[in-house]
Amino acid sequence: MKMNLNIAFLQTDLVWQDPDQNRKIIKQKIEQIHNADLIVLPEMFTTGFSMAPIDYAESMDGKTIDWMRSLASKKQAVITGSMMVKILSGYVNRLLWVTPDEKILFYDKCHLFTFSGEHQHYLPGRQQVRFELDGWRIAPYICFDLRFPVWSRNKAEEPYDLALYVANWPARRSLQWQALLKARAIENQSYVLGVNRVGVDGNDILYLGDSQLISPLGDVFIHVREIEQVAQVCLNKDVLNEVREQFPFLQEADAFRYLPKDAHV
Repeated sequence: MKMNLNIAFLQTDLVWQDPDQNRKIIKQKIEQIHNADLIVLPEMFTTGFSMAPIDYAESMDGKTIDWMRSLASKKQAVITGSMMVKILSGYVNRLLWVTPDEKILFYDKCHLFTFSGEHQHYLPGRQQVRFELDGWRIAPYICFDLRFPVWSRNKAEEPYDLALYVANWPARRSLQWQALLKARAIENQSYVLGVNRVGVDGNDILYLGDSQLISPLGDVFIHVREIEQVAQVCLNKDVLNEVREQFPFLQEADAFRYLPKDAHV
């Protein structure tokens, strides 16, 4: 087990619906990174938050998967971020977790953003997922998932250490983004990393970034504002353990059992 986890994340603009150009630009940024265990990209990093999966979704053996495998092997780091993926039954907004030995795990976005019609183009994920990296347990989420605390709920018997939110979260709702990231960290006594994009997308929606790493006590360790930046942070397991030992609040948490929206009780 590693007591320190070194994370690099990209707060970047995205070229609208141009996977080739986005892969090229992001690769150049990743090449600047050294000694990272985990490299995090934003939501839908190949296209921006697009509702055109019929034109841009890739299969699980497509160009972007090969590209991620190659970079993960070269940098000897896990690379993660979400993209539109074609599956047998339709399309999903899928977070890929690609390891240095080129294995692939994934999480499909559960809470689709109906306000923008995401539910009309993508299928919702149904499974909560936990990844493990060097003894750290990591809970992946995508953008709108942030608004649903039960979905992100930590469990005392098998707690995660880091909640990871990749996003295309608009500037007009930046206040909510920042407040909810802090809330998720405090209520779950976990590190929280939110990685958002900047720039303007093809729908003229502005993004201001505000990517942040937040401590289990709600302290903001790093906050990247309004600019493109490759940032690196180090998480310490001792800090996390000390908080949980001093304030064993997870032991008192209410128990929830997740049921899909269409389930019958």
